[in-house]
Amino acid sequence: MDLQKTFPVVCLGGSAGGLDAYSRLLKHLPADMGVAIVIVNHLRTVATLLHEILPRYTEMPVELITEGLALQPNRVFIIPPQRDLHVLDGEFRLKPISKPRGWPDVITVFLRSLIQHWDGKLIAVIVSGYDGDGAAALCGIKEVGGITIAQKLETAGKPDMPGSAIASGCIDFILSPEDIAREIVRIAHGDVFCPVASTS
Repeated sequence: MDLQKTFPVVCLGGSAGGLDAYSRLLKHLPADMGVAIVIVNHLRTVATLLHEILPRYTEMPVELITEGLALQPNRVFIIPPQRDLHVLDGEFRLKPISKPRGWPDVITVFLRSLIQHWDGKLIAVIVSGYDGDGAAALCGIKEVGGITIAQKLETAGKPDMPGSAIASGCIDFILSPEDIAREIVRIAHGDVFCPVASTS
């Protein structure tokens, strides 16, 4: 096992209203906690701007993902528009979007790729957005020992997506963006995991 490919990966999945959640969350994450943050945003008109906006809220480098880019800790990675995102051998792989019409399922696609191809701890976070992208993969994340978090509905601009995640029955924590950040830090520090579906 390659120890360079076993650090935790956090997938932040969102859509409409996601920018508010991403920025609030990133502001509360230290830049050196040893975790890779991958933002999988399925609102296509916003996706290409996140790598320009989010550096205002974090000291971590923020990169738009390109084919073959290596996952590294202490960085924020942004999915490009019109692509499905996968991971293989510690690198990102981009493919043409498999669902070009209707609501995308890019979050579900990426989470399932992580389940199959990443050896480190997985943390799936579903924040504000329309539809229910990501929910279908959450039970799989838990089956491989990962942790699942949904944004507290009253803090989400568009509660449909976190609501669908909660309805899956496979969410460990229901938290505000600031508390999601605190939970990620706790997990990164290796604290004992006790899922309690907190709503604080």
